[in-house]
Amino acid sequence: MMKLTRALIAISSILSPVLAARDYDTHDYYAVHLKQGVRPEDVSSALDLHYDGPLGKLDDHHIFRTHRQHGYDHIETARKELKWRRRKREAGSDEPHALDHVLLSQKQELHKRFPLVKRNVLPPLVQEARLQRRQGEAPVDAAVQKGIDLAKALEIGDPIFQEQWHLYNHVQLGHDINVTGVWAQGITGKNSTVSIVDDGLDMDSDDLKDNYFAEGSYDFNDQRDDPKPRLSDDRHGTRCAGEVAAVKNDVCGVGVAYDSKVAGERILSAIISDADEAVAMNYAFEKNHIYSCSWGPPDDGTAMEGPGVLIRRAMVNGVQKGRQGLGSIYVFAIGNGAANDDNCNFDGYTNSIYSVSVGGIDRKGLHPYYSEKCSAQLVVTYSSGSGDAIHTTDVGQNKCYNSHGGTSAAGPLVAGIYALMLEVNPKLGWRDFQWLTALTAVKVENPGDWQLNKAFGREFSHQYGYGKADAWALVEAAKTWKNVKPQAWYYSPWQHVKHEVPQGDQGLASTVQVTAEMLKGANLERLEHVTVTMNVEHMRRGDLSVELRSPSGMVSHLATHRRNDNAAAGYVDWTFMSVAHWAESGIGNWTVVVKDTLVDDNKGSFTDWRLRLWGESIDASKQSLLPLPTDHDDDDHDREDAVVGTTSVAVPTETGVPAGNPTDHIDRPVNAKPTTTSSSTPTETSPAESLPATPTSTNSDFLPRPFPTFGASKRTQVWIYGAAVLIVIFLAALLGYYLYQRRKRARWMSRDDYGFEMVDHDDADGAVPGVVGGKKNRRAGELYDAFAEGSDGEDEPFGLGESSEDEEGDEHGKERYRDVEVPKEGEK
Repeated sequence: MMKLTRALIAISSILSPVLAARDYDTHDYYAVHLKQGVRPEDVSSALDLHYDGPLGKLDDHHIFRTHRQHGYDHIETARKELKWRRRKREAGSDEPHALDHVLLSQKQELHKRFPLVKRNVLPPLVQEARLQRRQGEAPVDAAVQKGIDLAKALEIGDPIFQEQWHLYNHVQLGHDINVTGVWAQGITGKNSTVSIVDDGLDMDSDDLKDNYFAEGSYDFNDQRDDPKPRLSDDRHGTRCAGEVAAVKNDVCGVGVAYDSKVAGERILSAIISDADEAVAMNYAFEKNHIYSCSWGPPDDGTAMEGPGVLIRRAMVNGVQKGRQGLGSIYVFAIGNGAANDDNCNFDGYTNSIYSVSVGGIDRKGLHPYYSEKCSAQLVVTYSSGSGDAIHTTDVGQNKCYNSHGGTSAAGPLVAGIYALMLEVNPKLGWRDFQWLTALTAVKVENPGDWQLNKAFGREFSHQYGYGKADAWALVEAAKTWKNVKPQAWYYSPWQHVKHEVPQGDQGLASTVQVTAEMLKGANLERLEHVTVTMNVEHMRRGDLSVELRSPSGMVSHLATHRRNDNAAAGYVDWTFMSVAHWAESGIGNWTVVVKDTLVDDNKGSFTDWRLRLWGESIDASKQSLLPLPTDHDDDDHDREDAVVGTTSVAVPTETGVPAGNPTDHIDRPVNAKPTTTSSSTPTETSPAESLPATPTSTNSDFLPRPFPTFGASKRTQVWIYGAAVLIVIFLAALLGYYLYQRRKRARWMSRDDYGFEMVDHDDADGAVPGVVGGKKNRRAGELYDAFAEGSDGEDEPFGLGESSEDEEGDEHGKERYRDVEVPKEGEK
């Protein structure tokens, strides 16, 4: 019977990956990771919790619930109690317990979550006013006729197709995603599915219903099967869906992949738990291929937020197991906070190595005021600006919208192009999409901080990534692409800097060397992503900026000054990411430069940092999968297995250098890259080797000889000797206390009949209490008064035991001793 129950649970998790409906007003819910093979029913029984079912697609992760107890963590309390019992060695506490099988537990608390914000810009009325002020460029007659001919040849009769300039621009020629030639080959996204993770999707719209994929859809806010928009502002997801998969018919326009399927996951219309969001990121990942996410933490230039550990695990799980092991593709809008000095590296979704982060350009190819600059930005594509926006589908049976904008509108266009690529090559892995995107991107012919990545043969800019996405180039390259080998990685030791950050033009530089032997040991052939995890203490976080210099001299601006960020938090184990170093070898000196941009009273200190290199493996047969992340991945700060040097340096300006020869992977479709006629000169910054690092100390001994070092680092020696000193002090104090008590007890015992010496012998009745020879001593009453509440001697220890007998009073009901009244029995 038990085997049958487990089989039914397994089948239900496959057929319906959604968690059971939850009510956070009446119940507490716990996400729990158990050791492999442990039955969740046994754990629920031992902890007196109700088992709610598996946590989506995460193996060995489960949900338990109990009745709501505000501010009370059931599992954590049970864990502390068991630990206390085992420390006290209570009977039975050493026996195996269900908590021994719990690897991670997390109470789901909605009030602790930051809001997820849609990345659209400008309300409709303002956008429409801008549309009316469009600059007076006239359409090119020949281009207009070509658009008409294209529509006729492709049998596109959608009424606003000619207004969808992002698909075919007959005013600013060449400023579109270059997709019509792909359609002409019959490539329209067949057998591809894009999930719009957003505020819902109007599956009843005539422009979407034929492509709606119900099996991959769910409403996580209202816990229903269909993510129908229900709030007045639940329009964002439908507009994004129209960009991807609007049907070719007589309604509105068409999507980039108008024969693909589109699913909807409604998560933005209310706060959801980390567990639910984790389920959404893996929802139906066998058939949902691409996840389009046009949202993130607030873009106000003050937020520094990222996904929790369950969501990070879901994304790793998605790239490892989604699409039958080829990997889910996550596309994120870069963010609209440029006007607030925001940077997508302060967003843990867009700076994830598992995300393709997409920025925006307008219909003229200009960088719009909202699109953020970021070293994690891979590519840009078209969105609102220069008086126009994206024309797409809206909520309603036959409704259109002409004002969709922000990076919200850019992300779905790339997701739609990826659907076209999957049609021609469904075997592409998740990293292959990133390789192809960077390789085929067309440089935007605008000024920017363009740098030549000589190893990759491409230029990179923080404003534009590697350039704009070109649908034709991407699809052509995908046809013959040879998949890259599995992902490998290298982690450097923690670099302990512990030095004040200079203010103004000076920066504090710290360098770590990576050798060929290190990368060979890590099975890492060449780079893709580079991440830096940092700890910097500062009185005002927004004053900081950080750059990373690779051995080749490529510079990534990991963090930039943010005028609105007044947080006194600095960086706490925060991870920045860069794609600027794509295809570099990784061998040589990597330098981080931390700068305090303002000269004021807000000081800071650079604590430590760690470099991580991610990329293609040398030997695919030896490469394992990356373990799921934990909350303790960066808890090994105390390891000092590298000599750390720092120096204060002036941050150099960029200087022009000759372009290097591009190198590429064997069998890569190099000839499929679009050609550009750039008049700008590629630039590099000075190489990291030009910044000599001077070690702050080469002495590894904490104390002079002959004190032993125990073979440990200086930090560990401090702990050893410090602990020894504390132990000696404690033992000395304990001995002193023991001798004091013995002496005090001896003094008390030496007095006749434990009597007090009288200071004032005058009493109302002439009696002298406590004098030797009295039949009844008043010791208990006297001690009661001596240490009564408010007495100066209240906490002073004493060595006598107290009598259990009640003392008798005189005929007046009380005795007096040194003007202190002693209550008789029963009085307070």
